[in-house]
Amino acid sequence: MNHSSALAAEPAPPAAGRDGTRTKLVEVVVPVYNEEHVLARSIRTLHAYLRENFPYRFRITVADNASIDGTWQVATALAAEFAEVRAVHLAQKGRGRALRHVWGGSDADVVSYMDVDLSTDLDAFLPLVAPLLSGHSDLAIGSRLHRGSAVVRGPKREIISRTYNFLLRATLAAKFSDAQCGFKAARTEVVQALLAEVEDETWFFDTELLLLAERSGLRIHEVPVDWTDDPDSRVDIVRTVKDDLKGMWRVGRQAVFGATRLPVPPRPRQAQLPNGMRWQLASFAMVGVLSTLAYLVLYLALRQTVPAELANAVALLLTAIANTAANRRFTFGVTGPRDALKHQVEGGIAFLIGLVLSTLALALAGVVSPGASHAVELGWLVGANALSTVVRFVLMRAWVFNPRRAARSAWQAAPQSELSHLNQETHR
Repeated sequence: MNHSSALAAEPAPPAAGRDGTRTKLVEVVVPVYNEEHVLARSIRTLHAYLRENFPYRFRITVADNASIDGTWQVATALAAEFAEVRAVHLAQKGRGRALRHVWGGSDADVVSYMDVDLSTDLDAFLPLVAPLLSGHSDLAIGSRLHRGSAVVRGPKREIISRTYNFLLRATLAAKFSDAQCGFKAARTEVVQALLAEVEDETWFFDTELLLLAERSGLRIHEVPVDWTDDPDSRVDIVRTVKDDLKGMWRVGRQAVFGATRLPVPPRPRQAQLPNGMRWQLASFAMVGVLSTLAYLVLYLALRQTVPAELANAVALLLTAIANTAANRRFTFGVTGPRDALKHQVEGGIAFLIGLVLSTLALALAGVVSPGASHAVELGWLVGANALSTVVRFVLMRAWVFNPRRAARSAWQAAPQSELSHLNQETHR
């Protein structure tokens, strides 16, 4: 970003603590676009809360993302009214762009941001930043999906949020529970080290930052929040979903092929995955998600005309064949027709295990919920398939596509002139 395109209305330096001693500084960024109708009320509420309840120095930065209404005028007026408020104007839209600009140049100890509608109850702010100020954690997020959270929102947003976060966990092995809650913080030195590696400038910025932090061995703290949906939200859901899926694909490819540099070293004594497993897990997860979606579509189509057990067996068989072929090529890097049939037969063991587990799941569903809908059946089947997926990966990595086993097979089939070369490759 060209920082010369941003304007700022700077306040006086933040006041010291009430006892006259210098305390740590926390910067709160509020990104806005055409929010003149709510901005003044929200900033006054936030300022009053922090001044009354927050034990550290604070600075509130209103980051205007190229608003075309009176938002900038309201922001500059607030900066003139309160010593702890400043306003920054950017010539281009994008929440990520605003956070990158402000966080990248901040001198605070901790940087954070929250949505202008203050959907998240402010009582969660001190628990959010306290682990960062103490040095216990590196980043912190508010989670609407935490079991301790109290969330009020419509079913459409609930489904979209849960689906998105499920896909992050399934395809990119994310460990955090809520990527898009507009309530986050980070130690400034950490986030500034990561910013150069984050490509997105809009809504996927948060997710990409968190994924990069996890891959860098950083600690992400989660706090439950009380959250109320804003009915006047300006977010374009369809466009945001498309951009997020594109971002997930890009980050997934970088994870598989190792294109992303990690600017922050892993924590000392961090447990390391065995050689090659990190990218194999990412590829296996991607193939698994696509296989599961294909299985669900086939099962529902077949279930209209045949019993559940038969629909499950046929859908599972077809997707298991495709799954083994895809993992053979993309996860374990085996190409060519050699041993392809043998790999399918050996992969069939995982199919049989999955068939037994899913059949038992259907039987159990019939006992627990007699006459259950197809959707309830699917819920039981997805749980059984998740368990069989773990078994499938272990079988494939340890047996079917084990590189030492493949090398021994090639050694036995090779002519005498090649044996010495293969022996060197096997023990390299």
